[in-house]
Amino acid sequence: MKPNVMKDQLNRVLKMNGTPKRIVSLVPSQTELLVDLGLESSIVGITKFCVHPEQLLKNKTVVGGTKQLHLDKIKALSPDVILCNKEENTKDLVLELGAIAPVHVSDVHSFEDALELISLYGDLFSVEDQSRDLIEKIRREQQNFSTFIADQPQLKVAYFIWKSPWMVAASHTFIDQMLRLNRFENSFGDFERYPEIELAEIGERQPEAILLSSEPFPFKSTHVEALRAIFPKTKILIVDGEFFSWYGSRLLKAFDYFKKLRQDHLDQ
Repeated sequence: MKPNVMKDQLNRVLKMNGTPKRIVSLVPSQTELLVDLGLESSIVGITKFCVHPEQLLKNKTVVGGTKQLHLDKIKALSPDVILCNKEENTKDLVLELGAIAPVHVSDVHSFEDALELISLYGDLFSVEDQSRDLIEKIRREQQNFSTFIADQPQLKVAYFIWKSPWMVAASHTFIDQMLRLNRFENSFGDFERYPEIELAEIGERQPEAILLSSEPFPFKSTHVEALRAIFPKTKILIVDGEFFSWYGSRLLKAFDYFKKLRQDHLDQ
């Protein structure tokens, strides 16, 4: 069998015997991407958070979450490759998984990083035509959205991902890049990653809108009302966190969502 040698997004070298046929995916957005590349039958293991498409949780072996995994279950699946992400899966976990099978680690901070990952999967799983077609479709959607958003005003926003403690998305995150594509100025762009903040800082930074992500914390209408009582002059709404944080094939649907978000909620 012909050796398959390639690098992941951390420039780690992976050596495999041919094209991987048994895949364990430990990142929900990457699992969805595999399905949209026509690789559903090759997926043998997923996390409990791999909810798209929904039939996977019924048809595939669930091996835990993204950080707490059942290594024995993964080993029993005899995977040819395990797919991880630098942010979602710890370095120690990647090392442990490496004793079971080659581990491919993604590292996505930008739109271009996301497209590169699709291309890498195309090469890794011998679905180059499908990955190239997907990339072209996503680029078309992004270009159409760029034309639309160019005429929209820039808005200063705070993007919340957690409560107790309050946490926001700051710079050096994929979410921040999606905010930029939407012509949103990140109120916490001078911070890095996902800092904990005090609500008093919102008043100091005076965002025009507060965006409450639907994940990982499940913000509800009660949280919207509570914040409106504190910041009555600020637009506060819940946004679909998957469109702001899931890279991969989810991007194909993201730009229509972003356009409607502007038109229906923020340009009023």
